[in-house]
Amino acid sequence: MNTVLWDGKTIADLLTLEFFVSAIGSVLAALAILFVGFLVGGWARRRLVNLGGKYAHLDVTLFNFLGNVARYIVIGFAFLFVLNTFGIQTTSVVAVIGAAGLAIGLALQGTLSNVAAGVMIVFFRPFKIGDFVEVNGQMGTVKEIALNFTELASIGNVQIIIPNSEVWGNTIINYSSYDTRRAEWTFGVGYGANLKLAEETIRSTIMADERAKADPEPFIQVNNLGDSSVDFLVRVWCDSADYFAFQADMKRQVKEALDAAGVDIPFPTRTVVQVQG
Repeated sequence: MNTVLWDGKTIADLLTLEFFVSAIGSVLAALAILFVGFLVGGWARRRLVNLGGKYAHLDVTLFNFLGNVARYIVIGFAFLFVLNTFGIQTTSVVAVIGAAGLAIGLALQGTLSNVAAGVMIVFFRPFKIGDFVEVNGQMGTVKEIALNFTELASIGNVQIIIPNSEVWGNTIINYSSYDTRRAEWTFGVGYGANLKLAEETIRSTIMADERAKADPEPFIQVNNLGDSSVDFLVRVWCDSADYFAFQADMKRQVKEALDAAGVDIPFPTRTVVQVQG
């Protein structure tokens, strides 16, 4: 009963009513501290996220990241207060964590590389939440940039999770970076077609659409003499948000306009010659 077990206390000391009351008080205090810590951490995160969304000149992505960091810092301090509640010296805990840092870093180097890449993504901002991007062969709208991963929603609204190290270490194509894009088509007409009429039909059809921009000047020229067609290369600028729909709509409308104008649209043919033996 006189054996010292913890903090200079013997078994007899630990079996007293006073100790149990003190222990229960410490546990309740620890739970209260953790509750307040999570509460304040969540509040700090929401405040920073709301601040980023309140002003147009602030980057929402950056403030989402800062909000998560603030939340983890507050929760970390809460755990330190809990340790103090149980009489554990936090200075010694910090020293142990520092000594174990190298081992932890080696064991979690993959995770840490994702975190480091996440920091690079947030501060260099190759894309932001809401951008339509192609990363590591995956295409979608950016939904979240977390410390460890980036979340995309595909065109079919399927969730795609990419580790940040694979995002930062690969080519990033951001389709939303610029306000305008240049749509491009190739339209083929027959060798016997009136090329001037074909060009005028293509130009008038595309430029009649309100999504087409007259400045910069559209490019519509014969670009290739194929096996069975004369190919027009067409390049017209539009708003980035209209790009995919505009490009798809014009394929059908130009085809219908060429048919209405009597411009022959060829298709590959093959002539079979029978040789009499």
